[in-house]
Amino acid sequence: MAWASSAAAQEVRLVAETARDALSEASLLRQLDDDAVPQDFIAAARADYRRLLTALYAEGYFGGTISITIDGAEAANLSPLAAPSVINSVVITVDSGPKFTFGTASITPLPPTATLPEEFSPGRTAASNRIQSAVGAGLRSWRDQGFAKVRVAGQQVVARHDDSRLDVTVNIETGPRLTFGPLTIRGNDDVRTERIREIAGLPTGEVYSPAAMEAAERRLRRTGAFDSVAFTESDTIGPNNTLPISAQVVESKPRRIGFGLELSSIEGLTVSSFWLHRNLLGGAERLRIDGEVAGINGETGGIDYSLRGKFTRPATFGADTEYFLSGEISREDEPDYLLDKIAVETGFTRIINDDLTVQVGVGLLRAREESDVGNREYTLLTLPLKATLDRRDNETNAKDGYYVDVSTTPFISIDGEITGVRLFTDARTYYTFGEHLTLAARGQLGSVVGPDLDEAPADFLFYSGGGGTVRGQPYQSLGIDRVSGTETVSTGGASFAGAQLEARFGLRDRLSLVGFYDAGYVGETATPLDDGDWHAGAGIGLRYETGIGPIRLDIGTPASGDNAGERVEVYIGIGQAF
Repeated sequence: MAWASSAAAQEVRLVAETARDALSEASLLRQLDDDAVPQDFIAAARADYRRLLTALYAEGYFGGTISITIDGAEAANLSPLAAPSVINSVVITVDSGPKFTFGTASITPLPPTATLPEEFSPGRTAASNRIQSAVGAGLRSWRDQGFAKVRVAGQQVVARHDDSRLDVTVNIETGPRLTFGPLTIRGNDDVRTERIREIAGLPTGEVYSPAAMEAAERRLRRTGAFDSVAFTESDTIGPNNTLPISAQVVESKPRRIGFGLELSSIEGLTVSSFWLHRNLLGGAERLRIDGEVAGINGETGGIDYSLRGKFTRPATFGADTEYFLSGEISREDEPDYLLDKIAVETGFTRIINDDLTVQVGVGLLRAREESDVGNREYTLLTLPLKATLDRRDNETNAKDGYYVDVSTTPFISIDGEITGVRLFTDARTYYTFGEHLTLAARGQLGSVVGPDLDEAPADFLFYSGGGGTVRGQPYQSLGIDRVSGTETVSTGGASFAGAQLEARFGLRDRLSLVGFYDAGYVGETATPLDDGDWHAGAGIGLRYETGIGPIRLDIGTPASGDNAGERVEVYIGIGQAF
């Protein structure tokens, strides 16, 4: 019997002159494997009549005939309970007949703003899925106008075989125009009900809108306080033509902790950790504390330390506005300077839509700086402004889309001696060819306008070299060398331009090979690419996909200068380079 089933599976033949691909994909018989027994073939054949007929309708054939024979007998007349012990031949014969076109194509009534698919019109191929799409578009157009209970009241579909025409008439019943009724919350234990309503921002009392419901769901998911959020409409209309809405939520575990490691042959080891609370005060407030130690056993000065915290409160002055308060204590022991800093910042983040956010704040920064230029202390008042447009398909391992981040930070010292603005733009784009090749590109542009290099805060200036800018080149190896008195001192530049290009090729489901080329430019003036030097690096890498992002291994070498190709830098981390 095993031999017979295997042979039978190989003998399933499809005889059809048209729509072969659609019929083959719809047929259960064509999907049986070598383990199938005769009962499976009879059951699949009996189910295939309807499946094949549906496939013909989807292609516009409404006068077709279907015959499925098993060893010469029509499958419709066979019972799976009386299957033979051996099946030798299965033949599917389909005569699709002529392709039908629409004669009458009518859906009424429709609102003035409704637009039906162009394919649903007289003379076009009368595919059944086009009818479904057109009816769906008509219903959605009414729902968008506030008629939540719109439905199909009647339909008439007539196939005129003499001239291969299909007449379709659909009648719609709109029902009353509704407004949002009360929002009922279910499933919450720790997040307060009134805060859930504030965050959702469902416009109770206003005209019903599917987009408003979807936006309310997104706002709740965006907080991170819920594993799932589902809004449902009441089956019945409430008093005064209102539509009650119910929200079912499942709360996430409030606390989370994480760790990170990154290794570079020059920059050394970076160890990081974070602690997160998703519902600090019972209103989906988020508190995240990050700690990082970088430069362990590195060749980039000393060890850097940082401790950062950020508190965010969703739905402050509106459902789409978050309040934030952040603070940082850090030490940066870099080759050209030593900086001890404490900073606080507060402000608001406005979520324009799922892709676009803008942020405005005010900050206070106190720093002590040691460098070849001298030692100093200063206190800065900052006004950071930021906009982020993120249309990547995946934040940690993008294959398509783009990302743009633009920031502007005006600053002035309390004594008025330091004043200026720092500008920075980071743009990335991704495009995938076929199933395996992804091209990724990144461009960075920065400028510090106002102060001289001696006056500008050291960590506001720009360097190039290392994993974040030019792989293969030593960390912060490109800056500005200037004469100060009788000595030559090194500082960051007042402008920066950088480019990173990657070709990522998937070798297996989880493993990818990467080739990259990076270039960086640091200028002495605030105008990028005006007066400065550039360098480049190139190399190859591997990515191994995990549940938290790809593990990254990059091996780079200088691609410019006297040391081109003479040294090798190694970078290991989690997540793509950009």
